[in-house]
Amino acid sequence: MTSTVPRTGRPALARFVKTRYDKARERQVLLGPETVVALNPTGADILALCDGQRTVGDIVDELGRRYDRVVDDEVIAFLSRLASRRWVVITDE
Repeated sequence: MTSTVPRTGRPALARFVKTRYDKARERQVLLGPETVVALNPTGADILALCDGQRTVGDIVDELGRRYDRVVDDEVIAFLSRLASRRWVVITDE
């Protein structure tokens, strides 16, 4: 079950999750307990912006400045999948 992520939500990595550059894979990875997930460049950029201060809307806007085409529904779906696994925590203040 995936939850809806509001554009006003402020995503941050869960405290037990980190992102790191993996030399062997030559890409950013998401590290969790007994978990390593290789990230594509866009996923890594999204997670780098998840600082608990920026809203989902802010993240979409920033990605729009970096890339030609950003679909906010895709960013929301990505964050929703990570939130459902408890790798990302989203607060809505």
